[in-house]
Amino acid sequence: MKYYIRTFGCQMNVNDSEKMAGILKTLGYQPAEDWKEADVILVNTCSVREKPDQKVLSALGEFKKIKKEKPNAVIGVCGCLAQRAGYEILQKAPFIDMVFGTTNIHHLPKLLEEAKSGNKAVEILEEIDENENLLDQFPTVRENKYTAFVTVIRGCDKKCTYCIVPTTRGKERSRRIGDILREIQFLVEDGVKEIHLIGQNVTAYGKDLGDVNFWELLEAVAQVEGVKRIRFTTGHPRDLDEDTIKVMADLPQVCEALHLPIQAGSDRILQAMDRGYTQKEYLYKIELLKKYIPDIALSTDIIVGFPGETYQDYLETVKVIKEVEYDQVFAFKYSPRPGTPAADLPMTENPETLSKWLNDLINIQKDITFKKNLQYEEKTVEVLIEEINEEGKLTGRTRTNKLVHVEGSPEYVGQIVDVKIEKVNRFSLEGKINGGI
Repeated sequence: MKYYIRTFGCQMNVNDSEKMAGILKTLGYQPAEDWKEADVILVNTCSVREKPDQKVLSALGEFKKIKKEKPNAVIGVCGCLAQRAGYEILQKAPFIDMVFGTTNIHHLPKLLEEAKSGNKAVEILEEIDENENLLDQFPTVRENKYTAFVTVIRGCDKKCTYCIVPTTRGKERSRRIGDILREIQFLVEDGVKEIHLIGQNVTAYGKDLGDVNFWELLEAVAQVEGVKRIRFTTGHPRDLDEDTIKVMADLPQVCEALHLPIQAGSDRILQAMDRGYTQKEYLYKIELLKKYIPDIALSTDIIVGFPGETYQDYLETVKVIKEVEYDQVFAFKYSPRPGTPAADLPMTENPETLSKWLNDLINIQKDITFKKNLQYEEKTVEVLIEEINEEGKLTGRTRTNKLVHVEGSPEYVGQIVDVKIEKVNRFSLEGKINGGI
């Protein structure tokens, strides 16, 4: 028996898919190289923008074809879109056998059994399953052997007016440090070198527990023997404090890279988004990061065209991009999400204008990214070699999260090596291992 999982969305969804693969593995299933070979197909969905919604329906239309060759094959839809609109998906794609949300993934064995018996297995919970942490007892099946996502907090208590995540993922629930450390110990014993702590709002970790802070979690993870690198995503600027930044600077395992979403540069738009900070307050956090970690590489998320945004508001965002000089920016046009406070607000500009704003912003950032990459030319940097790419080159990442392609022997895969950068591209670096063969 074989399974195939198609994942859309963020690192949380990727980690959820890794857990589902682990569940299926314990049930005796093996991964299929092609969905046409699968006995179980799972589509793990995202609902943060409209485009992923459309991609899910397109994928389901393709997967439907398996029913002709394998009438007993099970097709399931899960994740954030399933949590928000599972019954609607079932109406649009009635051939689906299984639908479940974000807090009951650990119910997959019984749902699969029900679907295999010929029934529609639909379970979308209105309340958070109190036993959802049972999911963490299952192994993860990872494509990357040397880096691993570890979920430390689920849900989000923020009320950003454009965001559907609090609806699809629920309130913040932190895992206990002991449970997290046990999972990390298992991963290290399995060969993992880099631990990536994840959550919808990872810097809010511990607030619901009342007796632990996020920076204490960082210190505890760093004490696990064998953990060579630590990253975390995604933090909210309101929850990133100076204590955390100091610990980031003090712990050698914590990489000099951080994703800190600003979303918009205009105070007026930030207030309309209910982000809870001003441009000045955000830039102060950036100033602290650069003070304590001078070589830090920064990335961010930006929404272009939020309802009410004017050209002057947009220019405030461009101003921030130029001032901070991010290494990477993830920018998208505003996408109304049903059920959010901003969904029914009128748009200020037409789609063509917003497309131009977005393209101009991306082009500005491309030049900044290339400028930042040029600083690596002829420098020696530490790289974790993660895999061999299609061209036969070793591929890995620097501590600052730069993608590096290296000529070298396959024996370096899984090792942390020093690489001299010999060529700089817009989105990657190329180099040679010091003393390599």
